[in-house]
Amino acid sequence: MTKRPGAELHLPEGRRARQPGVTNPPGADSHLPEGRRAGQPGVTNPPGADSHLPEGRRAGQPGVRLLHYWRAMWGIIWRELWRFVTQRERFISALVRPLVWLFVFAAGFRAALGLAITPPYETYILYEVYITPGLIGMIQLFNGMQSSLSMVYDREMGSMRILMVCPLPRWFLLLSKLLAGTGVSVLQVYVFLAIAWLYDIQAPWLGYVWILPALLLTGLMLGALGLLLSSFIKQLENFAGVMNFVIFPMFFMSTALYPLWKIKESSALLYHLAQYNPFSQAVELIRFSLYGQFNSQAFIYTLAAFVLFMMAAIIGYNPSKGMMMRKGGA
Repeated sequence: MTKRPGAELHLPEGRRARQPGVTNPPGADSHLPEGRRAGQPGVTNPPGADSHLPEGRRAGQPGVRLLHYWRAMWGIIWRELWRFVTQRERFISALVRPLVWLFVFAAGFRAALGLAITPPYETYILYEVYITPGLIGMIQLFNGMQSSLSMVYDREMGSMRILMVCPLPRWFLLLSKLLAGTGVSVLQVYVFLAIAWLYDIQAPWLGYVWILPALLLTGLMLGALGLLLSSFIKQLENFAGVMNFVIFPMFFMSTALYPLWKIKESSALLYHLAQYNPFSQAVELIRFSLYGQFNSQAFIYTLAAFVLFMMAAIIGYNPSKGMMMRKGGA
């Protein structure tokens, strides 16, 4: 039994059954969008067909991806700066700690600790002058740890999860977070230097400009260390243990408070630990830069430590390889 000719005339053109040799007349599917019309080889969407889409979703536009990266980086940096500005107690606490060391600790040890002429200093100096670069390093070290604490907090509260599932690569998100924390630490350092200048601890004027690249590199290195530690910290309660077993040994076994030759006089073991401590090299890079000199050894060591810590942090935040896999995601 076959259907008589014209039995499907009541059906729309596009829904009639296929008949041998029968094709729809030209324009029968004109009601469909361009990309869904059948039997049109080589048909592509006309220029501007995706103009209703946001810029980042349009295909074939060079430079759009760079705009996405820039927007994401600026958003992360602005969020950190805004958090720093609104949390005034964080700014005050970041300055109180080194100022107490400068005004109280240094004044008490001024007579007990004599300092010989060592580079980059060209004459005898007061103890307050010597420990100023070390206190700058302290600001950046504690700021890096504060950033790691905020990472742990964001991960527990859920905002970190939202950040990590965006289509941008994780290494870029971590680098943006690191740049934001470094920018905050640089602002803190310059405020501290202004207060120290009023306390008559003054460096050459150009030293305040030359120190900026050193602050950026040391801030990145110490911030990368904080990111690495945050990948291992599962809960906020564990942060106190990190403070006791990581931050304080790094600070006290360094050249922040005492020169290497004085440490060597007391213990050869402490001398070697301080010599190869990344924080010691960061402090020396800051010290030489503040007085217009370049310490190539400290620069190479600090740069290598930054690369190592950053690569380890990226692996630690990789859900398929690092600690995030053990925690069930970022």
